[in-house]
Amino acid sequence: MRIAAAQARPVWLDPVATTSKVTAWLETASRDGVDLIAFPETFLSGYPFWLEFTNGSAFGDPVQKKAYAAYLDAGIEAGGPEIAQITEAARDLDIFVYVGTTERGSGPARGTIYCSLFAIDPRKGVVGRHRKLVPTYEEKLIWGYGDGYGLRTHQVGHARVGGLNCWENWMPQARHALYADGEDIHVSVWPGNPNNTVDLARFIAIEGRVWSLAACGLLAIDDVPPDFPLRPALEETGITAIRRGGSAIAAPDGSWVVEPVLDEERIIVADIDLDMVRAERLALDSTGHSSRPDVFRVTVDRSRLDAAEFAG
Repeated sequence: MRIAAAQARPVWLDPVATTSKVTAWLETASRDGVDLIAFPETFLSGYPFWLEFTNGSAFGDPVQKKAYAAYLDAGIEAGGPEIAQITEAARDLDIFVYVGTTERGSGPARGTIYCSLFAIDPRKGVVGRHRKLVPTYEEKLIWGYGDGYGLRTHQVGHARVGGLNCWENWMPQARHALYADGEDIHVSVWPGNPNNTVDLARFIAIEGRVWSLAACGLLAIDDVPPDFPLRPALEETGITAIRRGGSAIAAPDGSWVVEPVLDEERIIVADIDLDMVRAERLALDSTGHSSRPDVFRVTVDRSRLDAAEFAG
């Protein structure tokens, strides 16, 4: 089985152009024989990096409000044309896709953005839409909280594959839920921070005895549109490279197959042997013979939580 991480820079806050980039990269990956590919966290349509550089917590700041409005406008909807286009490409190219998105809520949540990871099967279409359980640190200022609906694995060939967004990969219970659902390949998607993948991609591989695929993004100040409300403030900080990648692939014994890659926009590929998953579970199977369900009780609520339920 051949798996890949798309270490790429989005066309920031431009969902149409970024969708076209996703489909073009899918064509390249398909020509290279890739069976499964993952794109970074919120690749479509961009990570809200400005919060950490521009006093994003300033209450009532009019420029921050304009920035949020622009971000909300760039969000995609689950049933929108962007996901439909990627789904069609996945079907035509026979490739399973994980893509991180800024998902705009519907109904009562239409004014909210979720950090969502879509799983797209080439035959079944969208099979997963996992919203980040807890936004990390300043992300709480701009993203809504997710739920357990997307904590599930998906069949890709002979493998069960699951995925989480960025720092929720540090959450033991979230990882445990996917291991318990039979995970063989763990996909972690990141905006682009090699410090995390160096530590965590290998740890997940060892803990879960899984293949660990980390997909990280790239971003620079030059990628920010000149009309973005906080572009002048960002330029004043002197930042240039904002996200530097760090995509990597680790084997179930924790060894690197591809060490974290920095500053390169390319597809990172590895051929994996699923027999290695089973071999490594001789010593440890965290939700099998190494678990104690008589001592520990774990319940995962997979309900999709909405603000209201209407009857009648």
